[in-house]
Amino acid sequence: MNTGYRKIEVKSQKSEVGISVSDFHILTSIFFFLWITSCQAQRPTKPYYEDLSSLRPKVNVETISPKDSLRVKSQAPSVPVQFAVNEKVDAILDSIDKFNLTRKFVDGHTIQIYSGQKKEEALNTKTKMSELIPDLKANVQYQQPKFRVTVGKYFTRLEAQRDLYRLKRVFANAILVPERIMIR
Repeated sequence: MNTGYRKIEVKSQKSEVGISVSDFHILTSIFFFLWITSCQAQRPTKPYYEDLSSLRPKVNVETISPKDSLRVKSQAPSVPVQFAVNEKVDAILDSIDKFNLTRKFVDGHTIQIYSGQKKEEALNTKTKMSELIPDLKANVQYQQPKFRVTVGKYFTRLEAQRDLYRLKRVFANAILVPERIMIR
């Protein structure tokens, strides 16, 4: 049966070149050691030093009075701008500004303390809230088929958390709901 592999017989410790196996291992380890030591980074004999003082801008410092801070005037020549992106950025900022001028609402949050179908309960909740926590103002809204009593207008959830905890002590059903807040 032929497996495709050749059978090699070792008859002696000497190879055809004339180097024994033990000499080969010794030479290989010496070569490997020399190769590793030559791969180390070279260390400079003296430290690197470059004088950049000729490239620095000249600065005059004048003291005007003890009240004022130091004024610095640069004597360096102005450098022409090669790749200006200011015009592109200004155009984008102007378009964002125009969009913001037309916006009348922003996404925010409010705290809902009552939601139900009875108008009397909604008005009682509003008066109870104004008596117990006078620094917050409650609003009654009717969105068919229910009445809602909401408190505050907040831009982020984080802003609303403190008032939400205060209201939860009195109104256990108080929740934070997303709502569009009128800006102008």
